[in-house]
Amino acid sequence: MNKINNLFSNKRKEILSIYFTAGFPALNDTTGIILELQSAGIDMIEVGIPFSDPMADGPVIQESSTAALRNGMNLKLLFSQLKSIREKVHIPLIMMGYLNPVMQYGFENFCHDCKESGISGMIIPDLPFNDYRHEYKPVADRYDLKVIMLITPETSDERIRLIDEATDGFIYMVSSAATTGAQKSFDEAKQAYFRRINAMQLRNPRMIGFGISNRETLTSAFENAAGAIIGSKFISLLKEEKNSADAVKQLIQAI
Repeated sequence: MNKINNLFSNKRKEILSIYFTAGFPALNDTTGIILELQSAGIDMIEVGIPFSDPMADGPVIQESSTAALRNGMNLKLLFSQLKSIREKVHIPLIMMGYLNPVMQYGFENFCHDCKESGISGMIIPDLPFNDYRHEYKPVADRYDLKVIMLITPETSDERIRLIDEATDGFIYMVSSAATTGAQKSFDEAKQAYFRRINAMQLRNPRMIGFGISNRETLTSAFENAAGAIIGSKFISLLKEEKNSADAVKQLIQAI
């Protein structure tokens, strides 16, 4: 069974996923960060593919992506790093990045190397849904890779139901239509959005991301979905702390 499906089958609530940018703060930090997060009890990890124009990301992740590219990170190197620890990682790893680098690599090659590296799925925010259904899903399915789609407060109920029918794994529930970045709390508009999605009784579990940085926002996400995704907060800690172990400890304390 795919590790994503296995996770959600065995743990239905309070699932915690952490995003970080591969190759940041230093080029060879990727594997150490993954192992530190796993040791801390994190349920799932999103490995960010650095890109020069990350349109959905706020300044913190944009800065980390620029730094990772300057460090020399690329997909070929990233897959090599991931393969080196494949046997040590037992939680789901998800590649998250934009379509341009994936297309340059070749989608079939990308899926093949994901499978060889122990990756369970991918999130490509700018992948059009119709293209996913007709062109990308059949290829990803051959490699047992889950393509996770995003929804926002502006996504129509009809579209959400189509996504729910056509995907497997989980739905990435973006807390707002803004870019990524830490928030202190979720306002009433976001709470109403959470209630609307809950009332739809979707087939797939949902993970709430964008803006989760403290205990209050984490608790709210846990109450309204299967779990939460933290990105910007952790990347800020990676920048501030001397090593990844300290950054993970600080993250756990913060939430």
